[in-house]
Amino acid sequence: MIRRRASVVPIAALFAGVASLLLLVQFALWSQRGQIWDQSAMTTVGASREAHLTLLSVLGRVSIGMIGAVLIVCAVGALLRGRVDLALGAVVLVTGANVTTQLLKHQILDRSDFGLGLANNSLPSGHTTVVASAVAAIILVAPELLRSVLALAGAAAVTMTGASTVVAGWHRPADVIAALLVALIWLSVVTVAIDGRRALTQGDSIAALIGAGLAGTALVAVGVRPITGWDGLFDAAAVLGALAAGTAGYVAATCLVAPRDQP
Repeated sequence: MIRRRASVVPIAALFAGVASLLLLVQFALWSQRGQIWDQSAMTTVGASREAHLTLLSVLGRVSIGMIGAVLIVCAVGALLRGRVDLALGAVVLVTGANVTTQLLKHQILDRSDFGLGLANNSLPSGHTTVVASAVAAIILVAPELLRSVLALAGAAAVTMTGASTVVAGWHRPADVIAALLVALIWLSVVTVAIDGRRALTQGDSIAALIGAGLAGTALVAVGVRPITGWDGLFDAAAVLGALAAGTAGYVAATCLVAPRDQP
């Protein structure tokens, strides 16, 4: 088990998240090479008509109503534990992350026009932000005993959502990673003000990896395939693998940043 002083971890995660988001924006939005790579990565994976409809049905469950339901569950759970700070933190986390994503995508960020026909900005992914922030909020308020289970389920949910937006052609991979960073930044902001010990157990990391792997396997099972057939197998596997690894890393970071139960 890795332990850190309570105040250091979320502050370090906050600075790392902001720096990573700035670098990602610089590369994916404001450089020609980044735009080409990001667009190419999105077009390596596709799905049959039936699989496409399945993925759209998954994405269709991500809504404002889902956000409200998650907030109610988190608030009730935290209050039952006598933790008003966690209840308020969950509300601030989910609201802040989703408002930030919409402002960045529609008001603040622009995609540089290099004559590639890719000028419309889609970063960060709204659907991924909803699910990622919801998972972070649930991990924030849940008892320590449930953390590894939630890491597995959360990694599966976020991977399925983020990868589905890429396969459906709604978002590029950088959009998904940016959404994870936005959620991590807001979790860090919230937990800076919450006292408590922090630790990352090996079980949390393994659970996150398993959950992301299960989601990737499920995507292949429903019919997600390389667009160019066997010739594109390596590239498609690399894109899906990178998304799964990024999600697993995000959930593991969430387990590390969020405070654990007081000893």
